[in-house]
Amino acid sequence: MDIETDWPQIKQLFKQAFRSSFHYSIASISEQGEPHLTPIGSVILGNVGQGYYFEKFTQQLPRNLKEHERICVLAVNSSPWYWIKSLCRGEFGTYPAIRLYGTAGVLRKATETEKARWHKRVRRLRFTRGYKLLWQDMEMIRELHFDRVEPIRVGRMTQTLSRS
Repeated sequence: MDIETDWPQIKQLFKQAFRSSFHYSIASISEQGEPHLTPIGSVILGNVGQGYYFEKFTQQLPRNLKEHERICVLAVNSSPWYWIKSLCRGEFGTYPAIRLYGTAGVLRKATETEKARWHKRVRRLRFTRGYKLLWQDMEMIRELHFDRVEPIRVGRMTQTLSRS
């Protein structure tokens, strides 16, 4: 896969992953050189190779980004129906997971458009108490810049998918 030419497909795979698990995982490196994974539900992909997430609850991730700006975002389609259907067919129709590699940029105030995109994504949950506690006041975003994509291949189950 190529970020430039396959960006619409990459965004679709991320959308499917979010629907199935409500989060992605962002890997960063700590000051001690240790890998660190952070579940982030608010990653939004935009223009080719660009994205952002709302940085509200993370603690270790911002500290890690001060030393090492490189990140990897993992999106996994964990929908039981996707897996059952794929297992019955003996192949995946789309990649079961995908990694985006890049850098985390500046932390800045979100625009009204960025906030609206987030609220549109979680609108079906706005009646819940958790929505108000977690997502109502999303204000600060961190920009993401991706330079490489890596689809996850699972043996013969992914051999029919393109080999780019």
